[in-house]
Amino acid sequence: MKIIVPMAGMGKRMRPHTLTVPKPLIPIAGKPIVQRLVEDIAKVCGEQVDEVAFIIGRFGETVEKSLIKIAESVGAKGTIVYQDEPLGTAHAILCAKESLSGPLVVAFADTLFKADFTLDSSAAGTIWVQRVDDPKPFGVVKLDEQGQITDFVEKPQEFVSDLAIIGIYYFQDGEYLRDELQFLLDNDIKDKGEYQLTNALENMKNKGTTFVPGRVTEWLDCGNKDATVYTNQRYLEYLQERSENLVAESAKLVNSVVIPPVYIGENVVVTDSVVGPHVSLGDNSNVRSSVVSNSIVQQSATVLHANVTNSMIGNFASVTGTPDDLSLGDYNTLRV
Repeated sequence: MKIIVPMAGMGKRMRPHTLTVPKPLIPIAGKPIVQRLVEDIAKVCGEQVDEVAFIIGRFGETVEKSLIKIAESVGAKGTIVYQDEPLGTAHAILCAKESLSGPLVVAFADTLFKADFTLDSSAAGTIWVQRVDDPKPFGVVKLDEQGQITDFVEKPQEFVSDLAIIGIYYFQDGEYLRDELQFLLDNDIKDKGEYQLTNALENMKNKGTTFVPGRVTEWLDCGNKDATVYTNQRYLEYLQERSENLVAESAKLVNSVVIPPVYIGENVVVTDSVVGPHVSLGDNSNVRSSVVSNSIVQQSATVLHANVTNSMIGNFASVTGTPDDLSLGDYNTLRV
């Protein structure tokens, strides 16, 4: 089994947090979004993952080494390939054409999910979906009476279905997928100005491939700051349900109260403070004389004499005396 992870965009809607790192490396409950995604897919695959191919922009050596370590954490080989132009989802996947063989999962790296099933690898194709209130921003699927997918529609402005494609797909035959993606590019077949995976899926279906929907228990978006803070909240609750240890042994809590669920990383120091619920404190962060709730505080950040909620505070950032809702990027300092 292989996992193909397109993650070329820097995530403009997540600025200032994506000025120094791509969005998929922002932490959720102490681990990068893309690591959570890869680990969760590996669990539901039900078989060994041999390779994880990351399709990225030119993010630099440090990012690439981090991604290779993520692949190795699930016992797989990590492969880095580049998408230098944002030409659509089909183009992004085809950038990893050397890895498109055998059974594989394609997972776009701006989403997380909760699921309690094992993938049926005997199916020709599985498209993971979730029912949504407003399907207009998404690709959606239509089903027949047997529960098989009959149509793929990209961002429908008129209602056709409320089953949104969440960005995770299983293909039993990676070579077949590769050939259909190549057909789109060779014949310049675009939808809304880009080469879309949904067009390849439609062609495969018309040639007899049976696609079935895979249902997730919960779909968690990481598209902007508020959505990412909420995803962190839900993921902490999910980890708590699984009875995972969320507090590092090296963390120091002095005259402080922790209201679970809270993730506290290595060498964190919390003094005279209340932390939680729904807070992630990255490694080496320092919280003193503060109240922090429903927030993500990244590595080596400092929070002093502050009341912080619904916030993201970047790596090496410093906040002093600031109330309420914040979005502070890496290496920034804010004092009030």
